[in-house]
Parts: sequence; structure tokens; C-alpha cells
Amino acid sequence: MLYYLFKFLDEQFDLIGAGLFQYLSFRALLSAMLSLLIAIVFGRKIIDFLQKKQIGETIRDLGLEGQMSKKGTPTMGGVMIIAAILVPTLLFARIYNVYIVLLLITTVWAGMIGFVDDYIKVFLKNKEGLQGRFKIIGQITLGLIVGCTLYFHEAVLVRQFPDGITAANVVEAVKNLNYTDIKATITTIPFLKDNELDYQSLIPFLSKEYTYLLYIPLVIFVITAVSNGANLTDGIDGLAAGASAIIGLVLGIFAYLSGNVVFSNYLNIMYIPYTGELLIFCAAFVGACVGFLWYNSYPAQVFMGDTGSLTLGAIIAVLALIIRKELLLPILCGIFVVENLSVIIQVSYFKYTKRKYGEGRRIFLMSPLHHHFQKKQIPEPKIVTRFLIVGILLAIFCLVTLKIR
Repeated sequence: MLYYLFKFLDEQFDLIGAGLFQYLSFRALLSAMLSLLIAIVFGRKIIDFLQKKQIGETIRDLGLEGQMSKKGTPTMGGVMIIAAILVPTLLFARIYNVYIVLLLITTVWAGMIGFVDDYIKVFLKNKEGLQGRFKIIGQITLGLIVGCTLYFHEAVLVRQFPDGITAANVVEAVKNLNYTDIKATITTIPFLKDNELDYQSLIPFLSKEYTYLLYIPLVIFVITAVSNGANLTDGIDGLAAGASAIIGLVLGIFAYLSGNVVFSNYLNIMYIPYTGELLIFCAAFVGACVGFLWYNSYPAQVFMGDTGSLTLGAIIAVLALIIRKELLLPILCGIFVVENLSVIIQVSYFKYTKRKYGEGRRIFLMSPLHHHFQKKQIPEPKIVTRFLIVGILLAIFCLVTLKIR
């Protein structure tokens, strides 16, 4: 909203300094700073409120070192993250941008699913929380909203330039309207020289107008998988927030490059108009995660609960889908993937061995994977630090795909 206010002041009154708000980098820095301050300053008040209302975490005794000392720690701290994302985005982003609107809806929608889940656990004393089928229905509905918007909305497109256009003259090409806007379900395949894939090519037996039959279910799967992956990762202090901050930073870089006509042309990546504005949202996202770590780092003073973890995962998924980097998610979200796989492998192997031998056996000491290392008596801060180092390596690897084909 401040973008439009200062634009008006700059145009009508030539107010000194008002023009700064036209710069994406300036607004992104303000967004990151404000989200960080909201999470840190107001986070303390939120924690005090949660403690006053006795909104504490219910802990099951799994035999993990230091686990029972966390009993009663305030939960539902995800509201800190959501507030720290929404406020800077509403203030500094162009809120009429279709991608910003979609991410605002995603944040609120996923946050509501997580909030209901946490509310049932904390206030209704039901450790199971929101029944799985209702959680999945909520995620599928969000996937339908996102998928239909990305597929049908007229502003969601890819801009292509004629052969011979270089970074030096691409701005002139834009001024002369020397480009073609195409409406297609194109995505990026990492590491390949010709690194674009149209999902329509995967279903050649159907005409192009029916590509949504593949694309929308794919969107639903990505959102559900990443959201639940983030939820499983939120098991020890600082892990989910730290990993999400790293992922959000990389997606912000991709969004900025994809939305910048010069950089996208130079790097030979898709130019997706209007995605540069996502840098404002990503800056708020990273600031919110880092600010939350102020209180969530070991020993945690607050847990994000499903209110935070489901929201973080859904946002990451939608960001990747918007900038057409969803095929990079298995690498970029490698921590989430491994945590998910460890649970699937553990449960599947247990059921298989129980049928075959009459006794269930385990591959890991406990799943998700971070609990396996806790069972091996590795201190919790060391586990988190090592996981985040791996997350940084995966993030760098993803950035390298901009040049390695």
C-alpha cells in the first residue's frame, strides 16, 4: 500500500525521497527489516500471551534426551511468522500483482489449517489434532485455487524474445514490443541445456486445452508434499525455521532473476513478467523465519506448531510453482524430502517385516530422521547445525544450475 501512496506523492507533489519506493531492492530491504522487527519485538508479546493463556505444547515421552523439559513450552508461535510475512508484504508490495495475491491467500489459508489443528490439540486436548482427511481436503482446496489461477489467469504468462536479442538490447526490445507473450505450462528442468519442459508434451493424446488435467493435480501434489514435509521437519528447535529461511532466500533470488528482463536474458532462463515483485514477499518470508529463530533456537522459548510449519511448506511450494522451479524442489527442499522419506521407509519396512517375520523391524532408531540422530545421543543443536549446513550446500547447488546446463 505504501508503494501506491509514495508513487502518488512522487507524481503529484515531487516529494523528496518518495521515488525510492519505486525501487524493488529498496522495498525488499524494508520488507526484510520490518518482518524481522515484527517477529522479534512483537514475538515477545505473543509468547507472553501464549504463556498467560497456558497454550503449551503437549509432549509424548519418546525417550529422547531433554524432551520432557520442553513440556509446556508455548506453541502456535506460527502466528508470529504469519504476521511478520503479511504486514510487510501488504505495506511494501504491489498488492494488485496476481502472484502477491496468490501468496497472501496461500499464507492465510495454510495458516488457518494449521491453526485449527493446533487449536484442537491445545484447547480440546486431542493429541491427534485435526483429522488427516480434513487437513488433506484443505490442502487440496488450496492446490485447486493455486492451480486454476496459474493455469487460467491471463496475467500468468512467459515472455519470449526473437533470436538474436541479447542482454544489451533486450530493454529496447521491450520498449518496441518486440516479444511474444505465451500462455503455457512450461517449467524448468535443471542441468539440461534445453532446460524447458511443457507439461502438455507429457500428454500428447490430449489436446492442449486439457493440459490442466495434468497440471492442476501436479500443483496439488507439490503443495501437499512440501507442506507436510515442512511439518515433519518441525521436530527439533530451529530446524524448520532455519531450513525454510535458506530455501526462501534461494527462491527470492530465482524470482528476482526470472522477473528481470536483463538478467533472465543474460542467464538464458525464462522471463516471467511481474515475478520480480515476489522479492518483497520472499524478503518478508526470510525475515520472519530468522526473526522467529530468535525465540525458537535451542532451547526454544516457543514452537511454531502446525500453524507455522504447514504455512511455511505451502508458501515454499507455491513460490516454486510461480517461478516454474518446482522440479528443483527435491534438491532445494532436500531436508524436507529426507525427513519425509525416513518416515515412509520406516513405516513400510516395519509393516513388511511384521507380515513376513511376525515381528516389525526398523531401519532407523526413530523417524523422522532427526529423531534417529537424537537417539544416537547427538546434541540437538549439533543436529540442527549439521542439517542446516546440508541445506546451505543444497541451496548453493540449486543456484549453480543457473549456469550449469
